[in-house]
Amino acid sequence: MFTEREERKATAVATDSPFAEWDKTLGDPGLCAAIADRITFRCMLIQTGTDSYRFQATEARRQATTTR
Repeated sequence: MFTEREERKATAVATDSPFAEWDKTLGDPGLCAAIADRITFRCMLIQTGTDSYRFQATEARRQATTTR
């Protein structure tokens, strides 16, 4: 998929995992390195931080319901 789109179309990837942990999800360090290499070639990498907005919102709802 990434090879076919390379340098022709924009591709967005969103994840809560840093590149160093992708091999745990993909199961193959070589595949992980190849994908990371392809999607970071001439890219704009935007890191928004380590805290997930959705996770924070879920935790806030949980705490609000348990403190009532």
